[in-house]
Amino acid sequence: MRRNMSLEKNKMPSQEPEVRKKNFLEVATGYTEEQAVDEAKRCLDCKHKPCIAGCPVRIEIPEFIQKVIDRDFEEAYQIITRSSSLPAVCGRVCPQETQCEEKCVRGIKGEPVGIGRLERFVADWHFKHSDTKVEKPKSNGHKVAVIGAGPAGLTCAGDLAKKGYDVTVFEALHEAGGVLVYGIPEFRLPISVVQKEIDTLKALGVKIETNMVIGRVLSIDELLEERGFEAVFIGTGAGLPRFMNIPGENLKGVYSANEFLTRVNLMKAYKKDASTPIQRAKKVAVVGGGNVAMDAARSALRLGAEKVYIVYRRSEAELPARLEEVEHAKEEGIIFKLLTNPVEILPDENKFVKGIKCVEMELGEPDSSGRRRPIEKENSEFVIDVDSVIMAIGTSPNPLIKATTKGLETENWGGIIVEEKTGKTSKDSVYAGGDAVTGAATVILAMGAGKEAAAAIDEEIQKRVKSKE
Repeated sequence: MRRNMSLEKNKMPSQEPEVRKKNFLEVATGYTEEQAVDEAKRCLDCKHKPCIAGCPVRIEIPEFIQKVIDRDFEEAYQIITRSSSLPAVCGRVCPQETQCEEKCVRGIKGEPVGIGRLERFVADWHFKHSDTKVEKPKSNGHKVAVIGAGPAGLTCAGDLAKKGYDVTVFEALHEAGGVLVYGIPEFRLPISVVQKEIDTLKALGVKIETNMVIGRVLSIDELLEERGFEAVFIGTGAGLPRFMNIPGENLKGVYSANEFLTRVNLMKAYKKDASTPIQRAKKVAVVGGGNVAMDAARSALRLGAEKVYIVYRRSEAELPARLEEVEHAKEEGIIFKLLTNPVEILPDENKFVKGIKCVEMELGEPDSSGRRRPIEKENSEFVIDVDSVIMAIGTSPNPLIKATTKGLETENWGGIIVEEKTGKTSKDSVYAGGDAVTGAATVILAMGAGKEAAAAIDEEIQKRVKSKE
């Protein structure tokens, strides 16, 4: 086989910026079969497979890529799903550039192999062409509860279901998917894609109960003591928004990014007949520099905003958002106000937002996060004329689980304390993972935590079985 020694990835086909910024259709349209095979041929099939070490769920990357080269796309999908329950999702939103692709040898003297793009292609090909039926594993007679139908919970549920466990996922919202459906816009991750992944899990036997707020409808203690579940996994994420505590945050037109994106994504506020509407502001400031900030800014643009600003207190080098998302935002006309920090949101006579007062910043020595600490410049105040402000400065876990569960230890900021590599909490038979433990992080890291916890839960239950024999 002749390798493709190009130093550059095959370009991802996409909507043009002037077109896509006026719709909520997916920006990237995906590789063709020919593009996928050509990109796969850039893989050197390295002996030590460094890319696998960079993957939190340990997908056999060179093995699935070889199947793409062979045009055996269905077998490539089967290889991926041995390790990942959500390949179509990960192919779209996983930060491959800091994980598997960062380890790719081709990246030393050029661009790494487009592993994420190939994963997306394989998953999409499967859902479009394959009629392979998912076989429900034989029951092993044991029950496990999973709280939260986000990436951590769905991964844990899927891995346990493959081992024959009777798994029930309890989801607080009216749709499963967690942050995948309420937090990530349709133009980046269509809900239909998430639903296909969830349908696959259901075919494995996973049961999903929505509108179930654990801590209100049922407690964890009730799940263990009265409902017959032998273990519980907590994957409730970090959906409690943070604010800056500056004057004006209670004005009309100020949103948390969580509320804004939930209204837009899950409640379809971008549609004219939406039952949950949202303000269609003309000038919007989004405070923050992560992927959530990019998602909020690009969504505001698609809702009809004439100007959208990203207000971030550090420089572009410190932006935590994926490079691809920053590039897409710039292409669409988002204005970046870097080294800028808000100090007050200004009201009009009706208590609506009329501007955001900011100060200029400069970078000092690195702080505890390893990034250079922003320092305010003297006499540098200025005002950005906006009529809406979206706060995208992070989230923390909801305190409900902690408040209603005896013996569950948490950090001062709310994260559940767990054992490394197992996700075991201070409470017997209770495990946790994802953002509920780490605070807001990536989808793939949450999936990795769900996978580790599933293995630990299986080990614990099987030990109990052996001890009774």
